[in-house]
Amino acid sequence: MENIEFVLPSEIEKRSFQIIESELNYRGISIPEEQKPITMRVIHTSADFEYAETMKYSEDAVETAKKLIISGADIVTDTNMAKAGINAKALEKFGGKVHCFMADKDVAEEAKERSITRATVSMERASKLGKSVIFALGNAPTALISLYDMMKKNEYTPAFVIGVPVGFVNVVAAKELFLNSNVPYIINQGRKGGSNIAAAICNALLYELGGRS
Repeated sequence: MENIEFVLPSEIEKRSFQIIESELNYRGISIPEEQKPITMRVIHTSADFEYAETMKYSEDAVETAKKLIISGADIVTDTNMAKAGINAKALEKFGGKVHCFMADKDVAEEAKERSITRATVSMERASKLGKSVIFALGNAPTALISLYDMMKKNEYTPAFVIGVPVGFVNVVAAKELFLNSNVPYIINQGRKGGSNIAAAICNALLYELGGRS
């Protein structure tokens, strides 16, 4: 027990971020100030410092995402896990909602009928919401590919993409599509990511706007 650090429950998160910042300094890793709260929350969620070097932001990405949230943009996820992890009450304060169409019965039926993935149908549904959408994708590279395909066909352009799907098949290539696009993004290069990472990025943006609840 001598190596156990006593920390008040209310101070655990604060202490965690102090440790993260200290370790980043020890590793000689410098993160731009506007990106630091987002990247640090991802590290806090994953305990993985590799994100400090693989997280990529388009120019003015953080400011762009914040403006979208303030203007009432919705967030669309590719898993109910990510949806559950996003602070919906904080988003609602700005007039936005969190959506996930992946488990909808009619989405599954349409995907089967058309022999395509539920992720593709879900992205099509999201494109018809009639308002600005931040896509927070942590599971399905197919969702990223579908968005990119719609964009290339001039059918739809996403307002912002958080692209952090995890896995091995098409994951890296799907992320690279948006790294070379004109769409504002926060992308994690490589195979790592996940629904928890997508939610962490959304929450970091919300908390920076004082939307924590």
